[in-house]
Amino acid sequence: MARRPTARAPRGTRQARVQLVVDADHYTELIEKAVPSAEVALWIATANLKELRIEAPVGTRARARGRYVSVLETLEALVSRGVDVRILHGTRPSRAFTGELARRRGLSAKQHLRECPRVHLKMIAVDGRSLYLGSANFTGAGIGARGDARRNFEVGILTDDEHLLDELQGRFDQIWSGKECSGCGLRRECPKPIDTLGKRARPK
Repeated sequence: MARRPTARAPRGTRQARVQLVVDADHYTELIEKAVPSAEVALWIATANLKELRIEAPVGTRARARGRYVSVLETLEALVSRGVDVRILHGTRPSRAFTGELARRRGLSAKQHLRECPRVHLKMIAVDGRSLYLGSANFTGAGIGARGDARRNFEVGILTDDEHLLDELQGRFDQIWSGKECSGCGLRRECPKPIDTLGKRARPK
């Protein structure tokens, strides 16, 4: 008897193992677990970028007193260990974020942040082994230590799928390196096109 033909998946689709992340899971899975675990690279893409408060590290007096600290404290520690921290954002960071960033010697907007008005994707890639894709911005209401009654309703997925990691990290790098800038229709509205970063102004 002839075998029935198996249905083929549409081009570009494939099976991948994913973990659903809902609401407060964003804080637990991303801020408490994924972000601090970075050893090589931490790439973050977000439409909005705001100061994000987290619980003080376990074992510290601040934690015992129930205090909260800036997530930039974690990012600064990662940079000091040689982790490649990059934040790609779509709008200007909040004043609270830029104020906190200015107090961090190990972090700088020039080196670790790049703005592109077309960025609306939300992703976090850790060491090329873990990838978050979802609705949450890198903000307190999105993934910070907010109470359940005050945080945003957010959904996303976590995956270790190599294909998705390659695709999304490649897309991130395409934007981060300014390869999308030359043909961008919003170049005139861009505060500082990425492909001009590091270039000296020509003498008139």
